[in-house]
Amino acid sequence: MWNNYELEILYQDEYLVAINKPSGLLVHKSMIDRDEIYFAMKMLRDQIGKWVYPIHRLDKPTSGVLLFALDKHTAKLMNEQFSESKIQKTYIGVVRGYIEESGFIDYALSVKLDKIADKDSKAEKEPQEAQTEYKRLATVEVNHAVGRYDKSRYSLVELKPKTGRKHQLRRHMKHLSHHMLGDTKYGRGEHNKMVREQYNCHRLLLHSISLEILHPYTNLPLKIDAGFDDTFHNIFKSFAWENVV
Repeated sequence: MWNNYELEILYQDEYLVAINKPSGLLVHKSMIDRDEIYFAMKMLRDQIGKWVYPIHRLDKPTSGVLLFALDKHTAKLMNEQFSESKIQKTYIGVVRGYIEESGFIDYALSVKLDKIADKDSKAEKEPQEAQTEYKRLATVEVNHAVGRYDKSRYSLVELKPKTGRKHQLRRHMKHLSHHMLGDTKYGRGEHNKMVREQYNCHRLLLHSISLEILHPYTNLPLKIDAGFDDTFHNIFKSFAWENVV
């Protein structure tokens, strides 16, 4: 799938480069997927002919804005912005049910350890604080039975994480019982099955639509936007969204 795939570059200057990471692509080589030979960091390096330094990460099934630095010093400056919460990430997702119009989730998350990558880490760690701001953008009721219901309801939601915990948005939506559609780890299998069969959707419906930072050298605001893929566009077209904000 990724052989000869050209990544979409959203922004590039002499210090930074940002891509629109497709769903299903790892950010970097990982022990979790040891047999995977394609990952964004290497593909981008080969595409632009320069070494790149990842500033943050997106889960493998999540798409959208992914930022890299082109040198170690820039990477250090950008990592400081992320650690000091000076950046703003905005995501768009589709969740089950009619979520509240807006809200703020302040729910600590336990540290998720991987059996392979974190095999030398301590088994027990204190839950980490985690906050997410959300706003409902639209709702829809589709004529497909899921479980004991004749129809199924979903919400289009904007999500702004205030912290950066592992799988934070997906876990926070699960906490509210508004599981992310297409989420095979924290979602609801019956809803995922329906959207696969009825809408040919085989991905997590979570997309990093924008990233707002301060340029590390000019200190000017920089907003990087990422468009949706064909699967998201098909969902937008197929669902007759109501109550659109």
